[in-house]
Amino acid sequence: MDDNHLGEFLRARRAGLQPQDVGMASYGARRVAGLRREEVAVLAGVNADYYTRLEQGRERNPSPQVLDALSRALHLDADARAHLYRLAGAVPGDLLSARVAERVSPALRQLMDGYPNTPAFVMNRTLDILATNALADALYAPFDPADNLARMAFLDPAGRRFYPDWNRAAQAAVANLRQAAGFDPDDPRLAELVRTLTDQSADFARLWNAHTVRGKTQDAKHFLHPDVGPLTLIYQAFDVRDAPGQQLVIYHAEPGGASAQALDLLGSVHATQRQAEPRPHL
Repeated sequence: MDDNHLGEFLRARRAGLQPQDVGMASYGARRVAGLRREEVAVLAGVNADYYTRLEQGRERNPSPQVLDALSRALHLDADARAHLYRLAGAVPGDLLSARVAERVSPALRQLMDGYPNTPAFVMNRTLDILATNALADALYAPFDPADNLARMAFLDPAGRRFYPDWNRAAQAAVANLRQAAGFDPDDPRLAELVRTLTDQSADFARLWNAHTVRGKTQDAKHFLHPDVGPLTLIYQAFDVRDAPGQQLVIYHAEPGGASAQALDLLGSVHATQRQAEPRPHL
């Protein structure tokens, strides 16, 4: 990946805004998509030449005051603003996280297994699935392997069937990866994943170049499972205290609803299938 991550982000967000979006009049023939550099500079109250140097990577240490001004000028939400700060290296040192540990602690695995009636799994910032309980295995059984949520959505043939609103799921996955890039742009795992997805999916390349940033939301997730049909699940994501960058994700269905019944059935089907599998000879 290019090392001018800050400039790329600023250019992409500038291209996504029109003068009317920021209360400016449009004048003259526009040769660029979105706002001109000079217009962003005016909105942020900074010198136009200084802003140009930021985009071109010739200036890489904007002050927090400049970052705040650019956030307002580019109408960045909280996730995008935090991403801008990380790209500029301006977040406090205690918030600059080290590489995410790939090992899930035995205590956390035991906790996940204590939720037999709801899917639970641990993932890292690049959406690698690091550990699952039995019902999460059943939920993601259509994928082979169920290893990374972005790869599963874009490259696995099951992805477009499994996610009824595939476009929304795809956009969320890419926005999560963009947020991961802000924490560690030089992460080799992220570089490898982005390279693979870009090479093999034009949809991913298009969304990646939009530079949309978003963390995990609390929106309901919709799935279409080949064994039990439609599922609508609510989820909570918890940061793992002793492994920064890992998240524990727990899905649950509205009690008594059709999705709760389907989730119970999925657990039964999966347990039956596992019992029917031939046991290895010792």
